[in-house]
Amino acid sequence: MPTHSIQPPGAGTPAPGFDEPFDMLRACHERVHRMLALLERLGRHVDANGADEQARQAARDVMRYFDLAAPQHHLDEERHVIPRLAAAGDPALAALAARLQDEHRAMSEGWARVRPLLLSLAEGERTGFDTEAHRAFQDYARLYASHIEAEESAAFPAAEAGMDGTALQAMSQDMAGRRGVG
Repeated sequence: MPTHSIQPPGAGTPAPGFDEPFDMLRACHERVHRMLALLERLGRHVDANGADEQARQAARDVMRYFDLAAPQHHLDEERHVIPRLAAAGDPALAALAARLQDEHRAMSEGWARVRPLLLSLAEGERTGFDTEAHRAFQDYARLYASHIEAEESAAFPAAEAGMDGTALQAMSQDMAGRRGVG
C-alpha cells in the first residue's frame, strides 16, 4: 500500500476565524469528516498491512482530534446552538435540540468504545482489528455523519437566523476564550 494512503488529507482552504463562528463550526465538520475518513482508511490499512508505524501514527492523529478538538466543538454547540433551538418556541426545533444533545452523549459513548482500540494500536499492543472493532468504527462514523447533516441542514441555519451581531460576537468571544485565543 502506498505510504500516503492513510495520512490525513490536507486542510485545503484556510479555516475561518472566530469572528465567523458558524463558518468555524462548519469547518470543524469538514475536519471531522476527514478524521472519520482517516479512521476508515486506517482500518483497511491495518487489515492489509498490520500495525505498522504509519498505522500507529494515524491512530494517534485520530485520537488527538477526537480527544481535543471534538469536545470543544460539542461544547460550542451546547452553549450556543442547542439552547437557541430549545428556546425558539418551535416544537420541531426543540425536538432537534434534544436529538442533538442525545447524539453528543452517544458520540461520547462511541468514542469510549473506539479510543481504546486506537490506543492499543498506537502503543503497539494490537496488530489488527476484528469485526467488532470495524463495526465500532462504522457506527461512530455513521452517527457523526447523520449528526452533522442535521446540524448543517437545520440546526445551524435556525440558530444563526435568530442571532444579531452582538450575540454572534459573544459566541465568537466565548469560543476563542475557551481555546485561549485572542
